[in-house]
Amino acid sequence: MISLRFRALKTILASAALAASTLAAAQQSLLNVSYDVAREFYKDYNAAFVAHYKKTTGQDVKIDQSHGGSSAQARAVADGLAADVVTMNTTTDVEFLASQGVVAKDWAQRFPHNAAPTASTMLFLVRNGNPKGIKDWEDLVKPGVQVIVVNPKTGGNGRYAYLAAWGAVREKGGSEAQAAEFVGKLFNNVPVLAKGGRDATAIFLQRNIGDVLITFESEVLSIDREFGVGKVDAVYPSVSIVAENPVAVVERTVAKKGTAALAKAYLDYLYSDEAQEIAARHAIRPRSEAVLKKYAATFKPIRQFTVAKYFGSLSQAQKVHFNDGGQFDKLYTPGAR
Repeated sequence: MISLRFRALKTILASAALAASTLAAAQQSLLNVSYDVAREFYKDYNAAFVAHYKKTTGQDVKIDQSHGGSSAQARAVADGLAADVVTMNTTTDVEFLASQGVVAKDWAQRFPHNAAPTASTMLFLVRNGNPKGIKDWEDLVKPGVQVIVVNPKTGGNGRYAYLAAWGAVREKGGSEAQAAEFVGKLFNNVPVLAKGGRDATAIFLQRNIGDVLITFESEVLSIDREFGVGKVDAVYPSVSIVAENPVAVVERTVAKKGTAALAKAYLDYLYSDEAQEIAARHAIRPRSEAVLKKYAATFKPIRQFTVAKYFGSLSQAQKVHFNDGGQFDKLYTPGAR
C-alpha cells in the first residue's frame, strides 16, 4: 500500500516537474538590445523567428527589443541591462562589452562573416526635390548647408558618417591633413548633434532642421513608412563606407537565465534565407549573394571602402578619433559655429 502511494506520489511530482518545465519553456523570453534605426527590421524579424522557433521546437518564445544610440545601448548593457543578445552597428560597441566580460572575447568567431549577418552604407537624405542641389561629400561643406548627423561619441551611425566623410577624401587622393580639414568644415555645418539615428531623423523631419541628413541606407524605407513617401530624396555619394552590423550573445545574462541555446538560435537565424530577405526588404544589405542579387534595385551600386583601409579597425579609429581628446574633440567645438 505504501509502495503504491509512493509510486503515485512520484508520478504526481514528476508530472508537476514536467508541467513546470513546460511552463518555463512556454514563458521563455529574450531581450535584443540594438541600435536605433534597426527597430522596424527587428520587429519583422522577431515575428519570423518566433514562428520558426515554434515550428522547429514546439516551444513559444517572447522576444523583446530595445533601441537607441548604439554606444549608449552598449553602456546600458555593461551597466546591467539584462540583454540576452546585442545586435549593434559597430564592432567597437561589442568589443567594449567583451572588454567588460559581458560577451565572449572571441565573439567575432562565434558566427559567420565576423559575426555580422548584415551590412549597410552611409548616404544622404535631402528634402524633396533636393533644393540645395547636394550630390556628393563636397557639397556638405558649402556655406549655408546645414548637416544633421549623429554624435560619433554616442552612436555608431555617427561614427560611420564621420569615417565615411574622412575616407571619402582619402579615396579621392587627399591626405590625412586634408581629410581632417574637410571633416572639421563638415561638422562646422552641423547645427545640433543627434543622440542616435532615429533622433537624427526626428530633428530633420519633425523639427525641420537641416538641409541634409547623413544616415544609413536603411533609413530611407523607415522614413517612407513613418512619414510617407516623397518627404525625402536619397542621394548616393560617389563613394562611401562599408558598415557592418555585428551581433553577440550576452554571456552574463544567458548564464543567469538559462537562455544560451535560445540566444544562439536567435542569432543563427539571422543568416537564414528568410531573415536575409527581411533585411533586404528593410534596405539592410544581406550577406547572401543570392538575396543581394534579387534586390539589386534596392541596393544601388556605390563604390565602398572598408574601415580597415584607412583606419586599421574600428577599435583603432575609436582610440584615434572618438575617445576623449581624440580627433573629433579637436575638430568639433559645440556652439562654435
